[in-house]
Amino acid sequence: MRVRFAPSPTGQLHIGGARTALYNWLLARGSGGTFVLRIEDTDRERSTPENVEHILDALDWLGLDFDEGPIFQTASEERHRAVVRRLLDEDRAYRSTATGDDVKAYKAIHGDDRGFRGEPEAQGAVRLRVPDDGETTIRDVIRGDTTFRHVHLDDPVIARADGSPLYNLAVAVDDLDAGITHVVRGEDHISNTPKQVLVLEALGERAPLYAHLPLLHGPDGKKLSKRHGAASVQDLRAAGYLPEAIRNYLALLGWGDADDETIIPTDELVRRFALERVSKNPARFDEQKLRWMNGRYLRELGTDELTARLEAFTGHSGLREAVAISEEKIQTLADFWPLAGFIFDGPADDPKAREKWLGEDGRATLGVVREALGAVQDWNVPSLDAALHRVITAREAKPRDVFQPIRVALAGTAVSPGIFETLEVLGREQSLRRIDTALQR
Repeated sequence: MRVRFAPSPTGQLHIGGARTALYNWLLARGSGGTFVLRIEDTDRERSTPENVEHILDALDWLGLDFDEGPIFQTASEERHRAVVRRLLDEDRAYRSTATGDDVKAYKAIHGDDRGFRGEPEAQGAVRLRVPDDGETTIRDVIRGDTTFRHVHLDDPVIARADGSPLYNLAVAVDDLDAGITHVVRGEDHISNTPKQVLVLEALGERAPLYAHLPLLHGPDGKKLSKRHGAASVQDLRAAGYLPEAIRNYLALLGWGDADDETIIPTDELVRRFALERVSKNPARFDEQKLRWMNGRYLRELGTDELTARLEAFTGHSGLREAVAISEEKIQTLADFWPLAGFIFDGPADDPKAREKWLGEDGRATLGVVREALGAVQDWNVPSLDAALHRVITAREAKPRDVFQPIRVALAGTAVSPGIFETLEVLGREQSLRRIDTALQR
């Protein structure tokens, strides 16, 4: 099996493109086949080195290594031009100056379901001859066979007047030259497939097996875009997701395993993935589900590995103690600093939290807490827990009415890791200093 991922470098790698790359990679790795990366860079204005780097960076971060490439489509332009000349020489293609209006006029005479046929001219764009007889069948693993009667197909334009190839010719030739056996891509390419197969048939070659993936939608059922949140691999990385969680989640968008499991490690995905189980229906990308899955993966890392990833993500070192008391409360790497950054940066400034929990009653409670904590000799979780529960009992208070004033004094907000663990990590001196500062405000 030889598969390819062939993105156009027009910006950051879209989540839908990442899923296409993942499915091709899983097929290659599961079959012992070859994964080819081809950069379709014929749009010279948008195919900048920076945009190419976006693709390479995203694939590298996702862990989707390729066996051949990157192959740049523009590097094969002379080959494409040679194919165009061959098709002209063999009378399988012809030049035509026909415009879109000419095509409409032809159909007005011959009927809308009649494919356009032009007359050969001395100049103009190059159109591929489509025979009136016969039919072309597209073999699609996901959607089944689709047959197109030639009489209904227009003679497609395959090259500009200067001989430079257009997309459908270039793609067909590139897939042929690379020996691609399976073309796995988004369903937005379905309309291109008959034209590419016709090019291959004109060359006397067999078409690969196709698999057109359903598009990704947002939770609202509309095409996935920025309005739904993250739209690219780089967006997901910046939001603190793990590549292994993204691989797992993207694999399940349109594909399901017979065991109906949700958490499937990458090595298991490689073993189980099959195109035959990919759905025809659009899949919905729900970032809340991805957050949940990412949280599962975070907690499976273990404290040491999670610390290493968080230190790389935040650019801070010495985070292990804070990570140990926060890991059960975060779902992404980006959740960590808003939750525990106060340990290093000092209390945040949240006027609403201060107003709610450090009013007259809260300050009175905090004063009693300060006295109780000041008497604690062994500054550890069991001793701190016992001291604060004595305060709760003595004041006949609810735990939150004691804990929340402490939390606001320490963190500046009403959200933090566990209160006993936070006190222990901050240490006696720093904890009491922050409480004293809150009492003096």
